[in-house]
Amino acid sequence: MPLLGAHMSIAGGCFKAVDAAHELEMDTVQIFTKNNNQWKAKLLEACDIEQFAEALERTGVQIPSAHASYLINMGSPKDDLWRKSLDAFVVELERGEALGLAGLVIHPGSYVDSDEQSGLERIGTALVEALDRTDGCSIDIWLETTAGQGTNLGHRFEHLAQLIEAAGAGDRLGICVDTCHIFAAGYDIRTAKGYRAAMKELDDVVGLDRVRAWHLNDSKKPLGSRVDRHEHIGEGEIGLEAFRQVLNDRRFRKLPMYLETKKEKRDGEEMDAVNLRTLRELLK
Repeated sequence: MPLLGAHMSIAGGCFKAVDAAHELEMDTVQIFTKNNNQWKAKLLEACDIEQFAEALERTGVQIPSAHASYLINMGSPKDDLWRKSLDAFVVELERGEALGLAGLVIHPGSYVDSDEQSGLERIGTALVEALDRTDGCSIDIWLETTAGQGTNLGHRFEHLAQLIEAAGAGDRLGICVDTCHIFAAGYDIRTAKGYRAAMKELDDVVGLDRVRAWHLNDSKKPLGSRVDRHEHIGEGEIGLEAFRQVLNDRRFRKLPMYLETKKEKRDGEEMDAVNLRTLRELLK
């Protein structure tokens, strides 16, 4: 059975996200290890690390991960921003390692005013250096599938395969598949047949052994729109069947799967709880 969870706030300390996940009966949790809208990060104190480890032990929440800051763009053609992004990414890997996280999810990057191939080469070079600078760490790098909005790279499985190969194809390189993103990128997973076709293509191009996590999000925008807008499960353009397929796919049965849907309440109930209930009802 897959581990279901969500991205949770670290307001008050990273351990607060674990407790919040446990209160909603989640199996796993994803966090930011720092303020997502700032480059600088407050130093992790020993007590922060200890409290986080204690919360995991106390609650039984498993396979915690983090999402890297959206400010990071390792595909940038500008040398100063590329270097700033790479340095920030390494810091986030180090923070994740200190907290004992399984993986750090990262949007590959955007080529801005260069071109697709140049952007992919910049990202590949950055990944090589990031892996080298964190040699000896156990935290994985999880490249996220993207919707392909603007000049964002990672919306084709071929992009991810090229990046993994460029970075040396080591064990620490994996991918995080986002249902909203691949749908918006043009992979039609709405039916069992469509889902099987998309997973076969992913296996052929990247390899399903590289899939380390999922983001489970419905999509506000239609197939192939290349617009990244998340919706609550079953309330968007994707519908429920795709999620039924993912959840019951034995190849992913032990993986963490995180919600990244809007934090809000409906009839007094947190929508994270509503979405989790919907997902669990789809499990056979």
